[in-house]
Amino acid sequence: MFQVNPWLIGVITVIIVLVLVFVIHRIVRARRRQPYTGREEFLGKTAIVKVALNPEGTVLFKGERWTAISDEGRVKTGEEVVITKYEDLKLHVHRKAKEEVKE
Repeated sequence: MFQVNPWLIGVITVIIVLVLVFVIHRIVRARRRQPYTGREEFLGKTAIVKVALNPEGTVLFKGERWTAISDEGRVKTGEEVVITKYEDLKLHVHRKAKEEVKE
């Protein structure tokens, strides 16, 4: 007569449960994560001015150069700015306040 070892059943059951817990955990974590593509990615993030904004110039955000428009007038090269709006492939920015936390 053929019998299956009870330890084998137990080990396989534990492995399947662990895999399911891992997969469910990853799914839940992915669903809670904020989107990081599209317009939502830009708002509130910090960029560095590469070409002085007077009021239009260029900023560097995540390694990419973007045309930006300053909401506050002139901003010097090298200053940090915060993105307030994304419109027509241009970023609207304002100077980063001293008390704002760096990302």
